[in-house]
Amino acid sequence: MTKEKIMTKKKHIVLCVAMLLLVSLIVGLSGCATMGDAMAYNNRGNTYYNKGDYDRAIAYYTQALGIDPNYATVYNNRGNAYANKGDYDRAIADYTQALGIEPNYAIAYNHRGIAYRNNGDYDRAIADYTQAIRLDPTYAAAYYNRGIAYRSNGDNDLAIADYTQALSLDPNYAAAYNNRGNAYRNNGDYDWAIVDYTHALGFDSNNALAYNNRGNAYRNKEDYDRAIADYTQALALNPNYVVAYTNRGNAYYYKGDYDRAIADYTQVLRLNPDDAVVYINRGIAYADRGDNDRAIVDFNQALRLDPNDTEAYYNRGNAYGRKGDYDQAIADYSEALRPALHDAEAYYNRGNAYRYKGDNDRAIADYTQALALNPYDAATYYNRGIAYRNKGDYDRGIADFTQSLVIDPDDAAVYYNRGIAYYYKKDYTRARAEWEKALQLNPNDTDARGNLELLRNMGY
Repeated sequence: MTKEKIMTKKKHIVLCVAMLLLVSLIVGLSGCATMGDAMAYNNRGNTYYNKGDYDRAIAYYTQALGIDPNYATVYNNRGNAYANKGDYDRAIADYTQALGIEPNYAIAYNHRGIAYRNNGDYDRAIADYTQAIRLDPTYAAAYYNRGIAYRSNGDNDLAIADYTQALSLDPNYAAAYNNRGNAYRNNGDYDWAIVDYTHALGFDSNNALAYNNRGNAYRNKEDYDRAIADYTQALALNPNYVVAYTNRGNAYYYKGDYDRAIADYTQVLRLNPDDAVVYINRGIAYADRGDNDRAIVDFNQALRLDPNDTEAYYNRGNAYGRKGDYDQAIADYSEALRPALHDAEAYYNRGNAYRYKGDNDRAIADYTQALALNPYDAATYYNRGIAYRNKGDYDRGIADFTQSLVIDPDDAAVYYNRGIAYYYKKDYTRARAEWEKALQLNPNDTDARGNLELLRNMGY
Protein backbone atom coordinates (compact mmCIF):
# COMPACT_ATOMS: atom_id res chain seq x y z
CA MET A 1 0.00 0.00 0.00
CA THR A 2 2.80 2.34 0.85
CA LYS A 3 4.49 1.69 -2.45
CA GLU A 4 1.24 2.41 -4.35
CA LYS A 5 0.83 5.71 -2.51
CA ILE A 6 4.31 6.81 -3.44
CA MET A 7 3.79 5.87 -7.07
CA THR A 8 0.48 7.78 -7.16
CA LYS A 9 2.16 10.89 -5.83
CA LYS A 10 4.91 10.67 -8.45
CA LYS A 11 2.34 10.29 -11.19
CA HIS A 12 0.56 13.36 -9.87
CA ILE A 13 3.81 15.40 -9.96
CA VAL A 14 4.58 14.32 -13.52
CA LEU A 15 1.05 15.21 -14.60
CA CYS A 16 1.29 18.64 -13.01
CA VAL A 17 4.60 19.43 -14.72
CA ALA A 18 3.24 18.26 -18.05
CA MET A 19 0.23 20.52 -17.67
CA LEU A 20 2.48 23.48 -16.86
CA LEU A 21 4.48 22.86 -20.02
CA LEU A 22 1.31 22.76 -22.11
CA VAL A 23 -0.56 25.68 -20.57
CA SER A 24 2.13 27.77 -18.94
CA LEU A 25 0.20 31.03 -19.46
CA ILE A 26 -3.05 29.87 -17.84
CA VAL A 27 -3.43 31.30 -14.35
CA GLY A 28 -6.04 28.79 -13.24
CA LEU A 29 -3.49 26.17 -12.10
CA SER A 30 -3.40 27.56 -8.57
CA GLY A 31 -2.46 24.20 -7.34
CA CYS A 32 0.81 24.38 -9.29
CA ALA A 33 1.56 28.15 -9.31
CA THR A 34 3.47 29.57 -6.38
CA MET A 35 4.15 32.89 -4.73
CA GLY A 36 7.39 32.88 -6.68
CA ASP A 37 5.40 32.76 -9.90
CA ALA A 38 3.31 35.75 -8.78
CA MET A 39 6.52 37.65 -8.02
CA ALA A 40 7.88 36.74 -11.44
CA TYR A 41 4.77 38.09 -13.17
CA ASN A 42 4.97 41.23 -11.04
CA ASN A 43 8.61 41.70 -12.03
CA ARG A 44 7.77 41.27 -15.71
CA GLY A 45 5.01 43.80 -15.28
CA ASN A 46 7.52 46.20 -13.72
CA THR A 47 9.85 45.74 -16.69
CA TYR A 48 7.16 46.67 -19.17
CA TYR A 49 5.95 49.49 -16.90
CA ASN A 50 9.44 51.01 -16.87
CA LYS A 51 9.46 50.80 -20.68
CA GLY A 52 6.16 52.71 -20.82
CA ASP A 53 4.24 49.69 -22.16
CA TYR A 54 1.42 49.96 -19.65
CA ASP A 55 -0.95 47.54 -21.37
CA ARG A 56 1.53 44.65 -21.15
CA ALA A 57 2.41 45.69 -17.63
CA ILE A 58 -1.27 45.49 -16.66
CA ALA A 59 -1.57 42.06 -18.29
CA TYR A 60 1.32 40.66 -16.21
CA TYR A 61 0.13 42.31 -12.99
CA THR A 62 -3.28 40.75 -13.61
CA GLN A 63 -1.68 37.34 -14.02
CA ALA A 64 0.20 37.85 -10.77
CA LEU A 65 -3.06 38.67 -9.00
CA GLY A 66 -4.68 35.58 -10.47
CA ILE A 67 -2.06 33.57 -8.61
CA ASP A 68 -2.09 35.63 -5.43
CA PRO A 69 -5.18 37.84 -5.06
CA ASN A 70 -3.85 39.24 -1.76
CA TYR A 71 -0.67 40.70 -3.25
CA ALA A 72 -1.06 44.37 -2.21
CA THR A 73 2.09 45.53 -4.00
CA VAL A 74 0.78 44.28 -7.33
CA TYR A 75 -2.53 46.11 -6.89
CA ASN A 76 -0.49 49.26 -6.24
CA ASN A 77 1.66 48.62 -9.31
CA ARG A 78 -1.31 47.93 -11.56
CA GLY A 79 -2.92 51.07 -10.22
CA ASN A 80 0.19 53.01 -11.28
CA ALA A 81 -0.07 51.55 -14.78
CA TYR A 82 -3.75 52.49 -15.06
CA ALA A 83 -2.94 55.98 -13.76
CA ASN A 84 -0.25 56.43 -16.41
CA LYS A 85 -2.86 55.50 -19.04
CA GLY A 86 -5.14 58.19 -17.63
CA ASP A 87 -7.64 55.62 -16.33
CA TYR A 88 -7.85 57.10 -12.84
CA ASP A 89 -11.04 55.30 -11.83
CA ARG A 90 -9.45 51.87 -12.30
CA ALA A 91 -6.29 53.14 -10.65
CA ILE A 92 -8.28 54.25 -7.61
CA ALA A 93 -10.01 50.87 -7.49
CA ASP A 94 -6.65 49.08 -7.45
CA TYR A 95 -5.15 51.37 -4.79
CA THR A 96 -8.26 50.84 -2.69
CA GLN A 97 -7.88 47.09 -3.07
CA ALA A 98 -4.24 47.35 -1.98
CA LEU A 99 -5.26 49.33 1.10
CA GLY A 100 -7.96 46.80 1.94
CA ILE A 101 -5.24 44.17 2.13
CA GLU A 102 -2.61 46.38 3.77
CA PRO A 103 -4.23 49.31 5.64
CA ASN A 104 -0.88 50.88 6.60
CA TYR A 105 0.41 51.09 3.02
CA ALA A 106 1.50 54.76 2.93
CA ILE A 107 2.66 54.60 -0.70
CA ALA A 108 -0.75 53.39 -1.85
CA TYR A 109 -2.43 56.28 -0.01
CA ASN A 110 -0.07 58.70 -1.76
CA HIS A 111 -0.73 57.13 -5.15
CA ARG A 112 -4.49 57.07 -4.65
CA GLY A 113 -4.27 60.74 -3.67
CA ILE A 114 -2.55 61.49 -6.98
CA ALA A 115 -5.33 59.67 -8.87
CA TYR A 116 -8.03 61.57 -6.97
CA ARG A 117 -6.22 64.83 -7.70
CA ASN A 118 -6.00 64.03 -11.40
CA ASN A 119 -9.74 63.33 -11.31
CA GLY A 120 -10.25 66.79 -9.82
CA ASP A 121 -11.31 65.45 -6.41
CA TYR A 122 -8.91 67.57 -4.34
CA ASP A 123 -10.58 66.98 -0.98
CA ARG A 124 -10.21 63.19 -1.20
CA ALA A 125 -6.68 63.65 -2.52
CA ILE A 126 -5.78 65.77 0.51
CA ALA A 127 -7.33 63.19 2.85
CA ASP A 128 -5.19 60.42 1.30
CA TYR A 129 -1.98 62.45 1.42
CA THR A 130 -2.72 63.29 5.05
CA GLN A 131 -3.14 59.60 5.84
CA ALA A 132 0.14 58.80 4.08
CA ILE A 133 1.87 61.47 6.18
CA ARG A 134 0.29 60.11 9.37
CA LEU A 135 1.70 56.68 8.56
CA ASP A 136 5.09 58.09 7.50
CA PRO A 137 5.83 61.63 8.77
CA THR A 138 9.08 61.66 6.76
CA TYR A 139 7.30 61.08 3.43
CA ALA A 140 8.48 64.15 1.49
CA ALA A 141 6.57 63.21 -1.69
CA ALA A 142 3.28 63.08 0.23
CA TYR A 143 3.85 66.60 1.57
CA TYR A 144 4.74 67.72 -1.95
CA ASN A 145 1.63 66.15 -3.48
CA ARG A 146 -0.63 67.52 -0.77
CA GLY A 147 0.85 70.93 -1.55
CA ILE A 148 -0.19 70.52 -5.19
CA ALA A 149 -3.73 69.59 -4.12
CA TYR A 150 -3.96 72.57 -1.77
CA ARG A 151 -2.79 74.90 -4.55
CA SER A 152 -5.31 73.37 -6.96
CA ASN A 153 -7.96 74.09 -4.33
CA GLY A 154 -6.80 77.72 -4.23
CA ASP A 155 -5.15 77.50 -0.79
CA ASN A 156 -1.67 78.74 -1.61
CA ASP A 157 -0.63 79.32 2.00
CA LEU A 158 -1.20 75.68 2.99
CA ALA A 159 0.51 74.64 -0.26
CA ILE A 160 3.58 76.73 0.62
CA ALA A 161 3.68 75.16 4.10
CA ASP A 162 3.64 71.65 2.61
CA TYR A 163 6.28 72.40 -0.02
CA THR A 164 8.43 73.89 2.72
CA GLN A 165 8.02 70.73 4.81
CA ALA A 166 8.93 68.57 1.81
CA LEU A 167 12.08 70.66 1.33
CA SER A 168 13.02 70.34 5.00
CA LEU A 169 12.89 66.57 4.52
CA ASP A 170 14.60 66.63 1.12
CA PRO A 171 16.56 69.87 0.49
CA ASN A 172 17.35 68.73 -3.06
CA TYR A 173 13.68 68.38 -4.09
CA ALA A 174 13.81 70.58 -7.21
CA ALA A 175 10.14 70.04 -8.09
CA ALA A 176 9.12 71.30 -4.64
CA TYR A 177 11.05 74.52 -5.25
CA ASN A 178 9.33 74.91 -8.62
CA ASN A 179 5.85 74.33 -7.22
CA ARG A 180 6.42 76.49 -4.15
CA GLY A 181 7.43 79.18 -6.62
CA ASN A 182 4.06 78.68 -8.36
CA ALA A 183 2.23 79.11 -5.05
CA TYR A 184 4.19 82.25 -4.20
CA ARG A 185 3.39 83.64 -7.66
CA ASN A 186 -0.31 82.85 -7.22
CA ASN A 187 -0.12 84.82 -3.97
CA GLY A 188 1.41 87.76 -5.82
CA ASP A 189 4.79 87.29 -4.11
CA TYR A 190 6.81 87.38 -7.31
CA ASP A 191 10.22 87.96 -5.76
CA TRP A 192 10.02 84.84 -3.59
CA ALA A 193 8.70 82.93 -6.59
CA ILE A 194 11.75 83.95 -8.61
CA VAL A 195 14.03 82.82 -5.75
CA ASP A 196 12.40 79.38 -5.76
CA TYR A 197 12.49 78.96 -9.53
CA THR A 198 16.16 79.94 -9.44
CA HIS A 199 16.78 77.27 -6.77
CA ALA A 200 15.04 74.69 -8.97
CA LEU A 201 17.27 75.68 -11.89
CA GLY A 202 20.31 75.34 -9.65
CA PHE A 203 19.50 71.63 -9.32
CA ASP A 204 18.62 71.21 -13.00
CA SER A 205 19.76 73.86 -15.45
CA ASN A 206 17.90 72.04 -18.24
CA ASN A 207 14.51 72.45 -16.58
CA ALA A 208 12.49 74.20 -19.30
CA LEU A 209 9.41 74.32 -17.05
CA ALA A 210 11.25 76.28 -14.35
CA TYR A 211 12.55 78.77 -16.94
CA ASN A 212 9.01 79.23 -18.24
CA ASN A 213 7.63 79.71 -14.72
CA ARG A 214 10.34 82.17 -13.75
CA GLY A 215 9.57 84.03 -16.96
CA ASN A 216 5.94 84.26 -15.81
CA ALA A 217 7.03 85.78 -12.50
CA TYR A 218 9.23 88.34 -14.26
CA ARG A 219 6.32 89.14 -16.57
CA ASN A 220 4.06 89.63 -13.54
CA LYS A 221 6.64 92.15 -12.30
CA GLU A 222 6.50 93.79 -15.75
CA ASP A 223 10.16 92.97 -16.27
CA TYR A 224 9.50 91.88 -19.81
CA ASP A 225 13.10 91.67 -20.95
CA ARG A 226 14.01 89.12 -18.28
CA ALA A 227 10.77 87.27 -18.91
CA ILE A 228 11.58 87.03 -22.62
CA ALA A 229 15.11 85.82 -21.81
CA ASP A 230 13.69 83.00 -19.66
CA TYR A 231 11.07 81.97 -22.22
CA THR A 232 13.80 81.97 -24.87
CA GLN A 233 15.92 79.67 -22.70
CA ALA A 234 12.95 77.36 -22.18
CA LEU A 235 12.48 77.19 -25.96
CA ALA A 236 16.18 76.49 -26.53
CA LEU A 237 15.73 73.44 -24.28
CA ASN A 238 12.38 72.44 -25.80
CA PRO A 239 11.77 73.94 -29.27
CA ASN A 240 8.18 72.61 -29.31
CA TYR A 241 7.20 74.14 -25.96
CA VAL A 242 3.87 75.67 -26.99
CA VAL A 243 3.21 77.37 -23.64
CA ALA A 244 6.59 79.12 -23.71
CA TYR A 245 5.92 80.48 -27.21
CA THR A 246 2.53 81.75 -26.03
CA ASN A 247 4.02 83.36 -22.93
CA ARG A 248 6.86 84.95 -24.85
CA GLY A 249 4.36 86.26 -27.35
CA ASN A 250 2.39 87.80 -24.49
CA ALA A 251 5.55 89.42 -23.10
CA TYR A 252 6.41 90.89 -26.50
CA TYR A 253 2.82 92.16 -26.76
CA TYR A 254 3.02 93.89 -23.38
CA LYS A 255 6.28 95.52 -24.52
CA GLY A 256 4.43 96.84 -27.57
CA ASP A 257 6.51 94.66 -29.93
CA TYR A 258 3.51 93.42 -31.90
CA ASP A 259 5.50 91.95 -34.79
CA ARG A 260 7.46 89.59 -32.53
CA ALA A 261 4.32 88.77 -30.57
CA ILE A 262 2.58 87.82 -33.82
CA ALA A 263 5.58 85.68 -34.84
CA ASP A 264 5.39 83.73 -31.58
CA TYR A 265 1.63 83.28 -31.75
CA THR A 266 2.03 82.07 -35.33
CA GLN A 267 4.57 79.48 -34.18
CA VAL A 268 2.12 78.27 -31.54
CA LEU A 269 -0.57 77.84 -34.20
CA ARG A 270 1.81 75.84 -36.37
CA LEU A 271 2.30 73.45 -33.47
CA ASN A 272 -1.32 73.55 -32.30
CA PRO A 273 -3.70 74.88 -34.95
CA ASP A 274 -6.76 74.40 -32.73
CA ASP A 275 -5.84 76.90 -30.02
CA ALA A 276 -8.69 79.44 -30.04
CA VAL A 277 -7.07 81.58 -27.31
CA VAL A 278 -3.92 82.12 -29.38
CA TYR A 279 -5.99 83.14 -32.41
CA ILE A 280 -7.60 85.76 -30.16
CA ASN A 281 -4.19 86.91 -28.87
CA ARG A 282 -2.80 87.19 -32.37
CA GLY A 283 -5.93 88.99 -33.50
CA ILE A 284 -5.52 91.54 -30.71
CA ALA A 285 -1.87 92.05 -31.71
CA TYR A 286 -2.89 92.58 -35.35
CA ALA A 287 -5.59 95.05 -34.24
CA ASP A 288 -3.17 97.02 -32.06
CA ARG A 289 -0.80 97.13 -35.01
CA GLY A 290 -3.67 98.69 -36.99
CA ASP A 291 -4.41 95.64 -39.16
CA ASN A 292 -8.10 95.18 -38.33
CA ASP A 293 -8.80 92.95 -41.33
CA ARG A 294 -6.27 90.32 -40.24
CA ALA A 295 -7.52 90.69 -36.68
CA ILE A 296 -11.07 89.88 -37.82
CA VAL A 297 -9.81 86.81 -39.71
CA ASP A 298 -8.21 85.53 -36.50
CA PHE A 299 -11.28 86.26 -34.38
CA ASN A 300 -13.37 84.42 -36.99
CA GLN A 301 -11.09 81.40 -36.69
CA ALA A 302 -11.34 81.49 -32.90
CA LEU A 303 -15.14 81.47 -33.21
CA ARG A 304 -15.03 78.55 -35.62
CA LEU A 305 -13.11 76.62 -32.96
CA ASP A 306 -15.31 77.86 -30.10
CA PRO A 307 -18.59 79.45 -31.23
CA ASN A 308 -19.35 80.57 -27.65
CA ASP A 309 -16.12 82.45 -27.01
CA THR A 310 -17.24 85.83 -25.68
CA GLU A 311 -13.69 87.23 -25.85
CA ALA A 312 -13.60 86.58 -29.60
CA TYR A 313 -16.95 88.32 -30.11
CA TYR A 314 -15.89 91.24 -27.94
CA ASN A 315 -12.56 91.78 -29.69
CA ARG A 316 -14.07 91.30 -33.15
CA GLY A 317 -16.59 93.95 -32.17
CA ASN A 318 -13.71 96.27 -31.34
CA ALA A 319 -12.12 95.62 -34.73
CA TYR A 320 -15.37 96.24 -36.61
CA GLY A 321 -15.88 99.42 -34.57
CA ARG A 322 -12.43 100.69 -35.55
CA LYS A 323 -13.34 100.00 -39.18
CA GLY A 324 -16.51 102.05 -38.77
CA ASP A 325 -18.81 99.03 -39.18
CA TYR A 326 -20.91 99.87 -36.14
CA ASP A 327 -23.79 97.53 -36.95
CA GLN A 328 -21.48 94.51 -36.97
CA ALA A 329 -19.71 95.83 -33.88
CA ILE A 330 -23.04 96.11 -32.05
CA ALA A 331 -23.98 92.58 -33.11
CA ASP A 332 -20.69 91.22 -31.77
CA TYR A 333 -20.92 93.10 -28.48
CA SER A 334 -24.46 91.76 -28.08
CA GLU A 335 -23.17 88.21 -28.57
CA ALA A 336 -20.41 88.85 -26.05
CA LEU A 337 -23.00 90.05 -23.54
CA ARG A 338 -25.46 87.20 -24.10
CA PRO A 339 -23.84 84.74 -21.64
CA ALA A 340 -22.02 87.37 -19.57
CA LEU A 341 -24.31 90.25 -18.64
CA HIS A 342 -21.75 91.42 -16.06
CA ASP A 343 -19.20 92.67 -18.61
CA ALA A 344 -19.01 96.45 -18.10
CA GLU A 345 -16.48 96.93 -20.88
CA ALA A 346 -18.70 95.25 -23.48
CA TYR A 347 -21.61 97.49 -22.50
CA TYR A 348 -19.28 100.50 -22.73
CA ASN A 349 -18.03 99.59 -26.20
CA ARG A 350 -21.49 98.77 -27.49
CA GLY A 351 -22.59 102.15 -26.15
CA ASN A 352 -19.81 103.79 -28.15
CA ALA A 353 -20.96 101.98 -31.29
CA TYR A 354 -24.55 103.14 -30.78
CA ARG A 355 -23.34 106.69 -30.19
CA TYR A 356 -21.24 106.67 -33.36
CA LYS A 357 -24.38 105.59 -35.23
CA GLY A 358 -26.23 108.55 -33.70
CA ASP A 359 -28.42 106.35 -31.46
CA ASN A 360 -27.78 108.28 -28.26
CA ASP A 361 -30.66 106.74 -26.31
CA ARG A 362 -29.32 103.20 -26.69
CA ALA A 363 -25.82 104.48 -26.06
CA ILE A 364 -26.95 106.04 -22.78
CA ALA A 365 -28.70 102.80 -21.79
CA ASP A 366 -25.50 100.82 -22.33
CA TYR A 367 -23.30 103.35 -20.54
CA THR A 368 -25.73 103.29 -17.62
CA GLN A 369 -25.55 99.49 -17.49
CA ALA A 370 -21.75 99.66 -17.60
CA LEU A 371 -21.74 102.12 -14.70
CA ALA A 372 -24.04 99.88 -12.66
CA LEU A 373 -21.33 97.21 -12.97
CA ASN A 374 -18.36 99.57 -12.60
CA PRO A 375 -19.34 102.92 -11.03
CA TYR A 376 -15.75 104.21 -10.98
CA ASP A 377 -15.01 104.32 -14.69
CA ALA A 378 -14.25 107.90 -15.75
CA ALA A 379 -14.42 107.13 -19.48
CA THR A 380 -17.97 105.81 -19.22
CA TYR A 381 -19.19 108.93 -17.43
CA TYR A 382 -17.41 111.02 -20.06
CA ASN A 383 -18.99 109.21 -23.00
CA ARG A 384 -22.45 109.17 -21.44
CA GLY A 385 -22.00 112.91 -20.93
CA ILE A 386 -21.31 113.32 -24.65
CA ALA A 387 -24.42 111.27 -25.50
CA TYR A 388 -26.56 113.45 -23.21
CA ARG A 389 -25.01 116.58 -24.72
CA ASN A 390 -25.72 115.26 -28.23
CA LYS A 391 -29.38 114.92 -27.20
CA GLY A 392 -29.41 118.53 -25.97
CA ASP A 393 -29.62 117.45 -22.32
CA TYR A 394 -26.76 119.71 -21.25
CA ASP A 395 -27.37 119.53 -17.52
CA ARG A 396 -27.05 115.74 -17.43
CA GLY A 397 -24.09 115.98 -19.74
CA ILE A 398 -22.39 118.44 -17.40
CA ALA A 399 -23.19 116.20 -14.41
CA ASP A 400 -21.49 113.23 -16.11
CA PHE A 401 -18.46 115.28 -17.16
CA THR A 402 -18.16 116.49 -13.58
CA GLN A 403 -18.31 112.93 -12.23
CA SER A 404 -15.65 111.88 -14.73
CA LEU A 405 -13.37 114.63 -13.44
CA VAL A 406 -13.90 113.54 -9.84
CA ILE A 407 -12.34 110.21 -10.86
CA ASP A 408 -9.72 111.65 -13.25
CA PRO A 409 -9.21 115.38 -12.61
CA ASP A 410 -6.50 115.84 -15.25
CA ASP A 411 -8.39 114.84 -18.39
CA ALA A 412 -8.23 117.80 -20.76
CA ALA A 413 -10.84 116.31 -23.12
CA VAL A 414 -13.47 116.28 -20.38
CA TYR A 415 -12.89 119.94 -19.54
CA TYR A 416 -13.12 120.77 -23.23
CA ASN A 417 -16.44 118.92 -23.66
CA ARG A 418 -17.92 120.30 -20.46
CA GLY A 419 -17.02 123.69 -21.90
CA ILE A 420 -19.01 122.84 -25.04
CA ALA A 421 -22.04 122.00 -22.89
CA TYR A 422 -21.77 125.30 -21.02
CA TYR A 423 -21.40 127.11 -24.34
CA TYR A 424 -24.67 125.60 -25.63
CA LYS A 425 -26.31 126.67 -22.36
CA LYS A 426 -25.00 130.19 -23.18
CA ASP A 427 -22.96 130.16 -19.97
CA TYR A 428 -19.95 131.65 -21.76
CA THR A 429 -18.03 132.52 -18.61
CA ARG A 430 -17.94 128.91 -17.47
CA ALA A 431 -17.27 127.73 -21.01
CA ARG A 432 -14.21 130.01 -21.13
CA ALA A 433 -12.96 128.66 -17.76
CA GLU A 434 -13.34 125.07 -19.00
CA TRP A 435 -11.44 125.68 -22.23
CA GLU A 436 -8.70 127.56 -20.40
CA LYS A 437 -8.27 124.55 -18.08
CA ALA A 438 -8.23 122.20 -21.08
CA LEU A 439 -5.51 124.32 -22.71
CA GLN A 440 -3.51 124.39 -19.48
CA LEU A 441 -3.56 120.57 -19.35
CA ASN A 442 -2.96 120.19 -23.09
CA PRO A 443 -1.21 123.23 -24.64
CA ASN A 444 -1.54 121.61 -28.08
CA ASP A 445 -5.36 121.59 -27.98
CA THR A 446 -6.08 123.71 -31.05
CA ASP A 447 -9.85 123.26 -30.63
CA ALA A 448 -9.80 124.78 -27.15
CA ARG A 449 -7.57 127.61 -28.39
CA GLY A 450 -9.92 128.27 -31.31
CA ASN A 451 -12.99 128.30 -29.05
CA LEU A 452 -11.35 130.78 -26.69
CA GLU A 453 -10.64 133.03 -29.65
CA LEU A 454 -14.31 132.73 -30.62
CA LEU A 455 -15.38 133.85 -27.15
CA ARG A 456 -12.99 136.80 -27.24
CA ASN A 457 -14.50 137.87 -30.52
CA MET A 458 -17.92 137.60 -28.85
CA GLY A 459 -16.71 139.84 -26.04
CA TYR A 460 -16.25 137.15 -23.40
